[in-house]
Amino acid sequence: MDSTTPVLVFMGPAGTGKSTVAALLAGRLGWDLQEGDDLHPAANVAKMAAGHALNDDDRWPWLDRVAAWIDGQIAAGRPGVITCSALKRSYRDVLRRDDVTFVLLMGDPALVLERLLRRQGHFMPPALLTSQFDTLQVPDADERAIHIDLDMTPQEQVDAILTRLHLQAEA
Repeated sequence: MDSTTPVLVFMGPAGTGKSTVAALLAGRLGWDLQEGDDLHPAANVAKMAAGHALNDDDRWPWLDRVAAWIDGQIAAGRPGVITCSALKRSYRDVLRRDDVTFVLLMGDPALVLERLLRRQGHFMPPALLTSQFDTLQVPDADERAIHIDLDMTPQEQVDAILTRLHLQAEA
């Protein structure tokens, strides 16, 4: 990776494994990890828990919090990993920095739904998954992003990310 203070944003619809793979990768690299869902305002969490999709007005304050975390990492010279659905290009534009690479975890929507149905204790109900896939704008060639397929285990996904981004895990 050519960045001095890399920050990886794990993106994609709910249930794609962003938190799992991000935590594994951050652990392997010894980098700071921030769960983007923890930065949602309480009103957003309540809205999603009630089965309502967020709109752009709901998302902007959250994206500002995610961007602030990214800026803090870069300012401190600390690499980091953060999860954030970042479904639209306009959302990624808020987060885009020279040091940011987006890691899109994607696969068959049926597999993602199966994962969501098994997930316990999360505020995002499976009923909202369709709205997330409908909203998703896959990063364009001019965006610094890699695509990681869900047909691998989380550990294989981490290995693929390390290889594709030329990152070295801590010994």
